[in-house]
Amino acid sequence: MSLFDSEFDIKPENTFSIAGKQIKFNTKEDIEPYIKKLNEVSNLQKIDFSGNTIGIEASKELSEALVNHKDILEINFSDLYTGRLNTEIPQSLQYLLPALLKLPNLKFINLSDNAFGLQTIDPIEEYIAKAVTLDHLILSNNGMGPFAGARIGGSLFKLSNAKKEKKYSSLKTFICGRNRLENGSINYLAVGLRNHEDLETVRLYQNGIRPAGISKLIEKGLSHNKKLKVLDLQDNTITTSGAIKLAESISNWPDLVELNLNDSLLKNKGSLEVVRALSKDKKEKLTILKLQYNELESDSLIVLAELISDKLPNLKSLELNGNRFEEDSEHLTTITDIFEERGFGELDELDELEELDSEEEDEDDEDEDEADALEEDLDLDQLELDLSGVSLENKDKGVDEIADELSKTHID
Repeated sequence: MSLFDSEFDIKPENTFSIAGKQIKFNTKEDIEPYIKKLNEVSNLQKIDFSGNTIGIEASKELSEALVNHKDILEINFSDLYTGRLNTEIPQSLQYLLPALLKLPNLKFINLSDNAFGLQTIDPIEEYIAKAVTLDHLILSNNGMGPFAGARIGGSLFKLSNAKKEKKYSSLKTFICGRNRLENGSINYLAVGLRNHEDLETVRLYQNGIRPAGISKLIEKGLSHNKKLKVLDLQDNTITTSGAIKLAESISNWPDLVELNLNDSLLKNKGSLEVVRALSKDKKEKLTILKLQYNELESDSLIVLAELISDKLPNLKSLELNGNRFEEDSEHLTTITDIFEERGFGELDELDELEELDSEEEDEDDEDEDEADALEEDLDLDQLELDLSGVSLENKDKGVDEIADELSKTHID
């Protein structure tokens, strides 16, 4: 993913890239020739070091070079530590990340595919909390786990306060997939995300988040992000209870462009809640809807066919494979006909439809939802105060008073 693919028109001479070269930078001497070439690029706006590997000494040299390029908008440091010891990575980050804070125009950072885990969370947490110029933060496949994920959430909240204090707009993109965030990160993550009022893209795919976590993330977190355009929760476990909370929040996102719920085990009841919610208001901007492998059945398909005709006039991509209905269903024919009449859009290939079983699984699902709960279900208003360092002397304070106290806190 690149910022320049969509939002900026950047000429090739403004970019320095050694992406995918598999170069091993250990010493000052190793990286000096590349820094020399980097320094020869005038008005440098994009740097891509992805697919290489960097050590501590080389990181120090690179960090000193970066601060001389004040026009940098995008940096790709994904897949930068292959073969590195877990003691090397945090020391490297302690050079590179503070240097990024000195770039006044940096909008986009990609740190994906690096084995950060919990041992590197200190420099990452400190960086995020202070990165006021950032609009787009990409942190996928970093081995975070729930504890590191919670600290990322806390740093996102501190970043929102720092941005407001320095009059920067909030984050627009947060991508944090394949990080085993699980339910243990949800309290902090919900608080962190809901305070970025300009947030447009949230991708939290493949994180092992279960229904209680999904429910709280949506109800207490993402439902507050009224400018949301892309929501990707693929390959978490939503089930009926999470789907209900999602359905209740869909009306809060009038600008929704993409909704990805593939492989989320919505169950038929949950699928029905979601498609009914989509049918309540016309969503002219929704172009991508992904509902694969959710045990969706014909009653949901009926509603879906109706809403595509009436409420989703610009839908271009619909994914329904792996659900529970007949491939020759008349409602699928209706959907296909609608796309053909419009001259755009398509239904994905249906080659793994399931046979319709009994209703026992839905009953089992309800039992599972009741048993599933957050291990620590915190009051998020209190959590905001704790993260801000504001003491709650009077537990009965109103929202306006709390907001006033939060606005007076500072990020060093």
